[in-house]
This record gives sequence, C-alpha cells and structure tokens, in this order.
Amino acid sequence: MAIKQKYYSLSKILEYNAHYNLLLGERSNGKTFACLEYGIRRYIESGEQLAIVRRWNDDFKGKRASVMFDSLINAGIITKYSKGEWTGIEFKSGRWYLMRMEEEKKIVDETPFAYAFSLSAVEHDKSTYYPNITTIFFDEFLTRQYYLPNEFILFMNVLSTIIRDRNNVKIFMAGNTVNQYSPYFTEFGLKNIKNMKKGDIDIYKYGDSQLTLAVEFTDNPQKKKKSDFYFAFDNPALDMITGKNSVWEMDIYPHLPMKYAPKDVKFIYFIIFDNEILQCEIIYLNKCLFTYIHRKTTELQNPDKDLIFSPMSDPRPNWQKSIIHPTSNFAREIAKTFNSDSVFYQDNEVGEIVNNYLKTLSH
Repeated sequence: MAIKQKYYSLSKILEYNAHYNLLLGERSNGKTFACLEYGIRRYIESGEQLAIVRRWNDDFKGKRASVMFDSLINAGIITKYSKGEWTGIEFKSGRWYLMRMEEEKKIVDETPFAYAFSLSAVEHDKSTYYPNITTIFFDEFLTRQYYLPNEFILFMNVLSTIIRDRNNVKIFMAGNTVNQYSPYFTEFGLKNIKNMKKGDIDIYKYGDSQLTLAVEFTDNPQKKKKSDFYFAFDNPALDMITGKNSVWEMDIYPHLPMKYAPKDVKFIYFIIFDNEILQCEIIYLNKCLFTYIHRKTTELQNPDKDLIFSPMSDPRPNWQKSIIHPTSNFAREIAKTFNSDSVFYQDNEVGEIVNNYLKTLSH
C-alpha cells in the first residue's frame, strides 16, 4: 500500500530541469523542507554544496540559523542519507556542518555543506570563491514588508559571486503567497502569476538564451491540518494559514462609503503600477471630501495631459513618481487625502495594488 504524501515534493518541478525554480504556496506546506533536503542530499551523495540566501543578515544570527535544519534532523533525513555517519548539524561563522556525537564527544565534518548569504551584506562575499556550490536557495523571497533598494540587482550580484563562470548551478526561490506584487515577478517577466492555480507549473524562456525559469504554484497534499479550526475567524488574511480559498494574502481595505453621482467628482487622476491602471476620483459629497480608487478598464484618453502617478520614469510634466512626496501644489492636496485616511477602494485587490505602489516610494 502506497504511503500518502504529506508535504510538498520537488519531484514535478525538477522534471523541467530549469535554472531558476520558483515555488509559491501557502505557509508550512513543505517548500523550505524540500529545498533544504535537496541541498543536503546533494552534499552527502556528491559533495556539492548549498548556498542559503536571505534578505537580512539578522536571519543568520543566533538561534535563527542554528535551528534552520531542525525539522530535517527530527525527521531523520541526515541519518538516512548519510547511513548513520551524521546525525546533526552545527552552525558557525556563516557555515553549516554535519556532526555527530561519539561518547559525549562532538565530531564535526571538516567541510561545510552550506553557506549563508544575506542580500543586505552582499559586499562582504564578493572576493570569495565557491566552486562546489551547485544549489542556491533563496527562502522567503516574497514579503509584505519592504524590499531592499535595488533588491533584484543585489540578488543577481549574489548569484554572480557564487556562480562565476560555471553553468551547473540550480536556483530555488521559495515564497509564501503573501503578496502578488513583487519586483522579482516584474524583473523575471512573470506575466501569468495572478492566474495560476494550485498545482500549476509555468515555464518561461528568454529569447535565444538557454535560460529557463519554472514557477510552481505548490499544492499542499495535506489538504486540511488538525490546527485549522484555530484560525476559523472571519478574516480573509487567515486563508494563508489554512489554505482555504485563494491563498494570496490580502489586507482588508476601506470600501466606498456612500454612493455618488458624476457631478460629485471634482477631479480625476490615475495611478499606473505593475501593468495596472487605476482611476482615482476626488469626490465632494455631503460635506465630505475623499478619494475613491477603482480599476480603469479602458486605455488612458489623454496620457499627455492627465495627472498620472507611476514609479516609471517619464519626462512629461503631467507624470509624477510619488504621490506621497508631491512636486506641485495640487499634488500636495491629493497627498492630504492619503495622510488623513480619506481614501477608499473598489475592493481589497485594488487596495493591495495601491499599497504596493506606496511601498515602492519609500526607497
């Protein structure tokens, strides 16, 4: 009788032999476990090493780094692949080593099987050579907080430092589905992310190059967890934990507070972000002044005259980058509605688009 798989496996995405492998999915479905297991197995079987990439250097300090492989140790993965030679892992000086205990004496492997790399400290690693690293794992590459300035370029620099002139490196990037808007999706040209369903794998190729990128919207073979009932509150963001409905995490944003007529609209401007066009209407009604933002389903009619906010660079005077750092008196009046929480949204997804646009302005 076959044993039913409990957590995510890399088996499907590895069939495509892609250079980049992006794993998207709900929390705690086994993405990280699977990538770490893959790296350890490569080292034990062939001596190939693993690079673990995180955004912040603090992710590799103290307990955070020392317990990173505990789930694999507890599952007996180290013992299984090493056939009992190693039973545990030790972390020191940005490196992980296999280890075992013999009569209360700690025996540590002479060679590290994994190295730590943080994007915030990328300059520290440029002069070192890592010829045996063939697996790179960037964990938690998606965030609801803030990305580093020019983070994609920082990540590319880390890859360049490790890969050098080799072509035998496989890159894994795992992210909980906390944010549909990411600079990585834009830079990689991943145009179908929002349409992917659990279990889908999309393949991207880039011109005449050999480069291949695979994206898997990972499913959770364990459809329901025993703990799901703890998160049965009426909050859409909790779907991320239980895997119920859509697993893209969204905040709850204020919706339109009252009906209005076209005569109540005093001014219209636009926000363009991540290939989305949003129409923003300043409304005065019942002695209330507020902004209502909704999707624009048609093309802009006057892109040379309408006031447009977008992080894209454009020399036209009616285009501005920052809605919170305005460069004209009228734009300052618009900014006041954001500062006074007088902005309302068509739905939570529109709120997410604006929220992510505002986050890009902090850099």
